[in-house]
Amino acid sequence: MNETQRAALDAALRELPLVAILRGIRPEEIDKVFDELVEAGFRLIEIPLNSPLPWKSIERVAARCPEHVLVGAGTVLEATDTAELARLDAPLMVTPNSDPEVIRAGVEQGLAPLVGCMTPSEALSAARAGATALKLFPAGRLGTGYFKDISAILPPELPVFAVGGIDKSNMSDWHGVGIRGFGFGSNLYRPGRSAVEVGEVARELVAEWRRLEELYTMTELFEHEGDQ
Repeated sequence: MNETQRAALDAALRELPLVAILRGIRPEEIDKVFDELVEAGFRLIEIPLNSPLPWKSIERVAARCPEHVLVGAGTVLEATDTAELARLDAPLMVTPNSDPEVIRAGVEQGLAPLVGCMTPSEALSAARAGATALKLFPAGRLGTGYFKDISAILPPELPVFAVGGIDKSNMSDWHGVGIRGFGFGSNLYRPGRSAVEVGEVARELVAEWRRLEELYTMTELFEHEGDQ
């Protein structure tokens, strides 16, 4: 990851930590969907490796990716996949599990590992191996109460994304318990959905994130003034 990409990652994590998960997308449709997502404001775009011809799709968008956007692979299961991501200059590396060998390989290749975990042991193992962020999965089935219970022992500097069963209707619940990002799969993109439809959903999700952040900032301000 070069300095420009590092700055883009830091800005995305700070300002708009939303990941578009394009599972099942085909190379012939990736360009239009990618453009709609970027126009809507998404800065982190994942093409899972169990999609049709995923490397071709990744190569297509990585070659013309705007400087403020990071693209990469999801469902990264093998350390050898990290070298291909580095070759394509596609630094986002999303895993469904916490495999220290794969995480360390990604770090060595200069990638940004967003690591899937469910238990505290998996989360802490991922942190020690060099994860850039954690992905709580399947968040929808685990629930916000589960995250509240384990969040006290997670590294405070490591952002946690909620992925799996997340859409506009429940973003507020997760944001309220301290989740610092989201991954959106089939509610955003699914095979057969047009690029225009993907763009419409993407804009709604971006608007909801910004609304929640504004509300959080206002609440913090009021509480600070009340303490004075």
